[in-house]
Amino acid sequence: MFGRKPQLKEGVHVFSVRDNGDFKDFIFATVTGVEGRKVGVSGVLVNPVGLKNKIEQGKTGERSLEILKNPTPDNVVLALVYRVEHENFADVLDLDQDKCDLIPPKVYTMLDGWIRESLPEFINTVLSLPPGAERDEAKRVLKNRMDTLIDKNLKRTLYSVCRSLKILN
Repeated sequence: MFGRKPQLKEGVHVFSVRDNGDFKDFIFATVTGVEGRKVGVSGVLVNPVGLKNKIEQGKTGERSLEILKNPTPDNVVLALVYRVEHENFADVLDLDQDKCDLIPPKVYTMLDGWIRESLPEFINTVLSLPPGAERDEAKRVLKNRMDTLIDKNLKRTLYSVCRSLKILN
């Protein structure tokens, strides 16, 4: 068992991207079937519209541009602090044309939970409000949401992101 390279097979989790204008949307999904160089997947397609808007407004740096042009399972969480649009995704990836990276179950669960728990909306609300009572209330709502999360990895990641954004004081 040790030293075995993970295989692309039914039930494993993958990360992929789709072109959307100048940037890429990203997909995280579970493999539903493999036939030759074609892989059936079912998961979530995420369009990081908030980060795209920040770039259009000139309010971000090179790192944000890199995330949108070359998303990876490691950097997409930085795109998830702004508003996102997402939809269920079920399609076939062609390994000769589409990116298809295996991701660990914990990473998949964290990304899936982040979207399904609407965490980008909570964080974006805090970030978009000016200092004051309304922002303090948005922080309390986010903190309460964080306290009710069951998945420890998701909770830890959210806490790290909030701490780095300095929104949990």
